[in-house]
Amino acid sequence: MEPESNPATNALEWSVSDLSGALKRTIEDQFGFVRVRGEISGYRGPSASGHVYFSLKDANAKIDAVIWKGVFGRLKTKPQEGLEIIATGKITTFPGKSAYQIIIDQIEPAGLGALMALLEERRRKLATEGLFDEARKQLLPYLPEVIGVITSPTGAVIRDILHRLEDRFPRRVLVWPVRVQGETSGAEVAVAIRGFNALVPGGAIPRPDVLIVARGGGSLEDLMSFNDEAVVRAAAASDIPLISAVGHETDWTLIDYASDLRAPTPTGAAEKVVPVRGELLVTVDDLSRRRAAAIRRLFEQRRQERRLSALSQRLQRRSPQVRLGMARERLAALTQRLIAARQAILREEKKHIGRERERLDQLLMRGRRALASMASQRRASVAASAQLLEALSYTGVLKRGFALVRDAGGSPVRSTASAQSGSALTVEFADGKVAVTVDGGSGPPRPQSRPRPGLPLPGLFD
Repeated sequence: MEPESNPATNALEWSVSDLSGALKRTIEDQFGFVRVRGEISGYRGPSASGHVYFSLKDANAKIDAVIWKGVFGRLKTKPQEGLEIIATGKITTFPGKSAYQIIIDQIEPAGLGALMALLEERRRKLATEGLFDEARKQLLPYLPEVIGVITSPTGAVIRDILHRLEDRFPRRVLVWPVRVQGETSGAEVAVAIRGFNALVPGGAIPRPDVLIVARGGGSLEDLMSFNDEAVVRAAAASDIPLISAVGHETDWTLIDYASDLRAPTPTGAAEKVVPVRGELLVTVDDLSRRRAAAIRRLFEQRRQERRLSALSQRLQRRSPQVRLGMARERLAALTQRLIAARQAILREEKKHIGRERERLDQLLMRGRRALASMASQRRASVAASAQLLEALSYTGVLKRGFALVRDAGGSPVRSTASAQSGSALTVEFADGKVAVTVDGGSGPPRPQSRPRPGLPLPGLFD
């Protein structure tokens, strides 16, 4: 739509949409391809849609940037907060906000410092995951049958490796051709490592016993393929021992940290993977001669040992120790016989003692029964005597109602003549004693205490 003219001012009149469209076309035509250097700011990773939004800034200005989802997945260098980059893309406007932005198609670090910072950050990240740990590194086989080489098939590197292997120890070599520089190089190297590991042992294509990843020297930018995260992860995950030989001796890439062994050069890798055949043959010959000499010495030693053994046996048969041993054996046999005889005698004695013990037990039982019978008879006799004694004793008489009179000396008073007037007497009854005094001549004494009624006094008082 063409803008309308205003006769009063002779100025063109634009609608907002027309003006925004004209600006968009002008900017996109003028800045359809640009390379912008700046520092990434406000990077938060892909959004929910997969697109990436951030800003590029320098000391005086800032421009919005966007990377579409499909482009972001193909980027070799991923955005990082604070990283200085050179972004390639085109400038476009967004009429809804009257804003402009750069749509990025490619990112590369801006200068060596930025590239080194990017590599250091990647190294720390992979090291934290344990991909560089010494404990996970494998030992190389001493003499591999098959060697897998991942490199360019047309460069000087493969020729140097093959030439050095031929000089040292010819081995079968399988080459997996890859680009060693460029955008697809890292992916090709990672695929080659995984491809060699996927070969089945004993299959149509032999599985290598060791791998060499090699490239000649170059700048840091030239070697970036071997700093690729996919390459590092493939090297760390390789079940086949892997040697990295990238660049010159002073060049270090991230694959060097993940490999099982780093060689300073591709030629050095060939030297580390096989021994020198000539030196090995000399060593084998020397070992063979030493082995043959050792076998001869061993045979001679065995013959000497047999002769010494025969002489030793003859001496042993005549030695005092052998005779003493034989005497000890005879003594031991005699001792065993004596022990057996003693044990037989002991068994017979035990049987005799058992029989005597049985007889003794029977006698004891009979004695116990006789003793019990005699004790029973004696108890009956004692009981009868006790009854007789009880019947004949004076206490029995007292129990029948009589009393016993005693003088002061305790002697029985048998007649009245023995009882002098005024003398003290004791009258004993069955249940106790009473003290009395004789009163008047020959008449009956007067008791000091009145006797109990109903108890007649024996003797003088009958």
